[in-house]
Amino acid sequence: MNRIKLLSEQVANQIAAGEVIERPASVVKELVENSLDAGAKKISVEVQAGGRSLVRVTDDGSGMSRDDALLCLERHATSKIERAEDLAAIATMGFRGEALPSIASVSRFVLTTRERGGHSPEGTQIIVAGGKIDEVKAAGSAEGTSIEVRQLFFNLPARRKFLRTEETEAAHIQHYLTIAALAFPDVAFSFQKDGRLIWQLPAIKSERVTSSRIEALRERLRALLGDEKLLPVNFSASLEEDFQPKEDEIFENALPDKSAVEDPRSEIRIWGLAGSPGVSRATRDNQFVFVNRRPVENRGVNYALIEGYHTSLMKGRYPICCLFLEIDPAVVDVNIHPAKREVKFRRESEVRKFVAQAIRETLLGFHDEGLKKLNAAPPGPKEEQLEAIGQSLETRPATELSTPALPEFPMPVQAPVRPVPQPPLRMGFSKPVTPMAVASMPSLASPAPAGLEPAARASSPAPLLNVPLRLVGVIGRLYVVLESDRGLVLLDQHAAHERILFEQMLNRLEQNEFAPTQKLLLPETIELSPRDANFLRDQLAALTRLGVGLNEFGERTFLLDALPPFVKAADSRRFVLDLVDELKAAGREVNLARLGEHTVAKTVCRHAVKANDPLAGPELENLVADLRACAMPYTCPHGRPTLIEMNYRELEKKFGRAQ
Repeated sequence: MNRIKLLSEQVANQIAAGEVIERPASVVKELVENSLDAGAKKISVEVQAGGRSLVRVTDDGSGMSRDDALLCLERHATSKIERAEDLAAIATMGFRGEALPSIASVSRFVLTTRERGGHSPEGTQIIVAGGKIDEVKAAGSAEGTSIEVRQLFFNLPARRKFLRTEETEAAHIQHYLTIAALAFPDVAFSFQKDGRLIWQLPAIKSERVTSSRIEALRERLRALLGDEKLLPVNFSASLEEDFQPKEDEIFENALPDKSAVEDPRSEIRIWGLAGSPGVSRATRDNQFVFVNRRPVENRGVNYALIEGYHTSLMKGRYPICCLFLEIDPAVVDVNIHPAKREVKFRRESEVRKFVAQAIRETLLGFHDEGLKKLNAAPPGPKEEQLEAIGQSLETRPATELSTPALPEFPMPVQAPVRPVPQPPLRMGFSKPVTPMAVASMPSLASPAPAGLEPAARASSPAPLLNVPLRLVGVIGRLYVVLESDRGLVLLDQHAAHERILFEQMLNRLEQNEFAPTQKLLLPETIELSPRDANFLRDQLAALTRLGVGLNEFGERTFLLDALPPFVKAADSRRFVLDLVDELKAAGREVNLARLGEHTVAKTVCRHAVKANDPLAGPELENLVADLRACAMPYTCPHGRPTLIEMNYRELEKKFGRAQ
């Protein structure tokens, strides 16, 4: 008796449904993707009981004829691809032809469609129950397609028991629709839950230029997630050398024409919106990444985002972004996950490098662009420069890098601190007495126009350090109070000085092409796992240039015999393992400054001005001026903010002057 049997078509469809249809949100995803591939400009989604009772998706796409409507319910029937060669360059959201028969096999399914521009004025309606077609009839319908999915998993009670509560399932549906609406701002979306309209998003028209598409994305993002401080990202890089496909990496009969291999797309384009310094979340829920408009999950891109925000995020925080990667479909494999949630790049390390570079250049340009505008204004009177803070680390010898001797501020001998009596508030009209500490602190830049109203100041999009600031005073001997044309600014003098010294020391390290190295008295052998050993073997030349003496000492063993002077490693094995992890996280793009930056960050933290270190007016002015000259001035090396702002609108709300 044969033990191996051929499964029936109904059982095969239910097995396929188990891979593709995990929950009601999966049904919505597959149906909305079909609508988008059909060229729909308006998509309506309605759910009841979290998608258990009803999921209805209606679009105004191309629709289907009667024959196509019947054929689409067969497994592996699709209009997206025809030949095996098409799998090497998939440009549509769906392509397998499994979604509709899988959904119909586990629900009560009704398909109503009418072909756009068809000769017949009537549409077609197909009723399916548990994978069996009950009825096919003519029906009145607008151009496009409407699909109703009722009683999901009615014939699979075990699967139905694993569904979550109605609120949870509805939240998953809304999350996917949010992603789809962000990917296609030019498509109108509406979402109804239990007969109540949740949101209705109109289509946002935009030109083909990237700047217009970014503004459309910003408007759609504001409608869905609220207003955030997001920076426009617009980056492109040449792919001629990095992404040239090799003939042995392509299916043998996928691209028989060699001209298709020799002329790939010349560039990768990365555009969208990313959070400004200080804008972050505790999870990755607000990170949206699209590859050729397909929402994807990719660990390499997640690492690249963290790398791009390096020293701009606190530990445990994640950036907010909505990024679009436009790349040749031939170098992206989207056929590696049953639900198409993950993609694989032909050269993932190169994509990671470009994503990190795009974020880094955006953050650097956020400060530099506004600073150029500020410097273009007529210069005010030059303030007295303080020699102590203004002294550059460029003049120090390289031997002092490990423990830089920072200059001491000229401070008077302090007597024991006694509480200063608070003078009574003057309620009359006589001229108030100006405190000495405030009177000696002039403006740090040219004053704002007198006619600028507080409301107009608050809406200014310029970076915080690129607007005129006036020094007011210091509170708690730590927080510097500044006034801008937009409101109140508080500066942490310790964090600001940390950032200044950190960038000065890293600039010194990066100027040397080869790092100084110091031989160890007793070299140590380190044995690694095969994967780490293969990875580290490719990085030996770069590490030697950085002053790390690592040499092969066996198949998986390395000999550590030298380290840079500024690196102190009590545990050699732990140092090498941490180094491997750091290289992987950095996408193999490491330099001397990156290797020693942890030591540098700890060093500058010890030597930066502390709380209770009193600074005079000119010292504080010079501190702000030096902070303006930094490449990333808004966070300290540990990711903490150096400045915070409270604009006039927030102040008016706190005092009850505005709602």
